[in-house]
Amino acid sequence: MIPYPPRIALVHDWLVGMRGGERVLEVLCELFPGADLFTLVHRPGSVSPVIEQRTIHPSVIQHLPMGVSRYQYYLPLFPMAVEMMDLKNYDLVVSSSSSAAKAVVVGKDALHVCYCHTPMRYLWDQYDQYFGKGRSSFAVRTVMHAVRGYLRRWDVASSQRVHHFIANSRFVQERIRRIYGRDSEVIYPPVDVGRFSVSRDDDGYFLIVSALVPYKRIDLAVQAFNARRERLVIVGSGGEARKLKAMAGPTIEFLGPLSDDLVRQHYERCKGVVFPGEEDFGIVPVEAMACGKPVIAFGHGGVCETVVDPTTGIFFREQSSTSLEQAVERFHRTEFLPDRIRAHVEQFRKDVFRSGIGTSLRTKWEFHTARKGNHP
Repeated sequence: MIPYPPRIALVHDWLVGMRGGERVLEVLCELFPGADLFTLVHRPGSVSPVIEQRTIHPSVIQHLPMGVSRYQYYLPLFPMAVEMMDLKNYDLVVSSSSSAAKAVVVGKDALHVCYCHTPMRYLWDQYDQYFGKGRSSFAVRTVMHAVRGYLRRWDVASSQRVHHFIANSRFVQERIRRIYGRDSEVIYPPVDVGRFSVSRDDDGYFLIVSALVPYKRIDLAVQAFNARRERLVIVGSGGEARKLKAMAGPTIEFLGPLSDDLVRQHYERCKGVVFPGEEDFGIVPVEAMACGKPVIAFGHGGVCETVVDPTTGIFFREQSSTSLEQAVERFHRTEFLPDRIRAHVEQFRKDVFRSGIGTSLRTKWEFHTARKGNHP
């Protein structure tokens, strides 16, 4: 066993579902089976048993009206809530953060390592996609206009509490450097590649697996596939669902949220996966490629580190429906080799992440203790 200290805490933004960040947290829970877990809010039963069996400490937001179901509305309170978390008795704190978790206050002799999925995207690069006109209500836009400056200053200032950053992609590494002025190392997040097998089935439809929220830009895909009159199946739910369904023509089908097993079956049966948003890493394209399926993606962000054009997919360079239409046309003219696509994603296996994050944390802990003249 890695010689870590006995008092370890894990911190995660919120526990309301299993997405990419929670897959990272799941591995951290496996690495540190005795660690306590702190979070802003926890919806019981919403995450995997590995996470649920932790001793989970939610913040004060958990107990506010609709604190769990509408926690996003309490964004202005995130600084207070996360700084109230009592971590003074822990020697090692590992945060998994795309929002406020990295801002926890740790004991003076403790080591804090942050696995950063991204700086708070809705305060920085994608503010308008969350809070622009037509994206949120007038009341929400007014409140955010009032508090944005404060939250940005707090976000930058609190980033200095972290001793070491680990970024989930080179794209996020650059954002950490640009926004926080901090260096970081890159360790790609875990993808359960072994859960998928190569499929040569093709039921003639393209597939989207995504939360239906503004920055995912599902609207571009709906427009493009309406224009091309090609089949598109969309798996997922979110606040944009009603709007997107109203836009969609007869060749577009919405299935809502599905189990992991049903999503896997759709990967296996689709022609290819469409990924129109800008993501910090993007696990969906890797899962699709693990099934030997090519990806059509907006060529910006973390996907540029996982998809190889034209070997494992096709990029469109402008985030517009016209550019996406052109990419679909090029897709049809390209020959893809499923086994070659699958071989490419072996580098993102869960065991590769487990080894990498374990070695990184062990090295940082050993350096921390040596610098203080202590021994683990």
